[in-house]
Amino acid sequence: MEAKEQDVSLGANKFPERQPIGIAAQSHDDGKDYKEPPPAPLFEPSELTSWSFYRAGIAEFVATFLFLYITILTVMGVNKSQSKCATVGIQGIAWSFGGMIFALVYCTAGISGGHINPAVTFGLFLARKLSLTRAVFYIVMQVLGAICGAGVVKGFEGKAFFGEKGGGANFVAPGYTKGDGLGAEIIGTFVLVYTVFSATDAKRSARDSHVPILAPLPIGFAVFLVHLATIPITGTGINPARSLGAAIIFNQDRGWNDQWIFWVGPFIGAALAALYHTVVIRAIPFKSRS
Repeated sequence: MEAKEQDVSLGANKFPERQPIGIAAQSHDDGKDYKEPPPAPLFEPSELTSWSFYRAGIAEFVATFLFLYITILTVMGVNKSQSKCATVGIQGIAWSFGGMIFALVYCTAGISGGHINPAVTFGLFLARKLSLTRAVFYIVMQVLGAICGAGVVKGFEGKAFFGEKGGGANFVAPGYTKGDGLGAEIIGTFVLVYTVFSATDAKRSARDSHVPILAPLPIGFAVFLVHLATIPITGTGINPARSLGAAIIFNQDRGWNDQWIFWVGPFIGAALAALYHTVVIRAIPFKSRS
């Protein structure tokens, strides 16, 4: 039995399976190949002179452009049919959103972190994973990419059809209140951003070598599941750039009336996820500083 336990401790998972409960589980880092990374500075002027900074912003622009292009085109294809049974339907729309996030996070994670969503960027900023300079730059590039992606779809579909079929814009569906829509966006974004924190956790990456490789999969799957649940309520935003880009190109009152929900909800959800992961799961504020 002792030999077997030793094999486990020396195997792929070098950390003991039996760990203390509570804060103690987060504070016993001596002898491990992991150290808590320092928080990102609020402002990092040197970033503005680095090509990697602008390359990351371009990657966010391109990724969000492709995300809106594929997903809004899928939505328009479903809306074009007389019967959703003749198309991919809600499940197909959910898969297009989740699948594109999976693919794009995989492609851009090593360049920009693969945010593709201002709510994700905001949550990571609150957790001090990136500077305010980079966070603002990312959000601007994400919104511009979303506008361009939705604009290309409108060019393909034509102005009249695009406007008639809603342009993929988000709004609270009839039968639901604005409070319902706000709650759906908060919870949906919490699920997404909490999954992002868990899938990209540096401590888990140090402990389990497979975590960084598989990170895009749970993130994309979380997007898929949230879309399945909330498409009937709000069309599923959980991404302010996606909602704003579609609204700007759609440019009708229906796309603007509830727009605030698709910014306030995701940002609240992202903030709650950052707080939960940082304070409860990782207990970082309670760790002794040596």
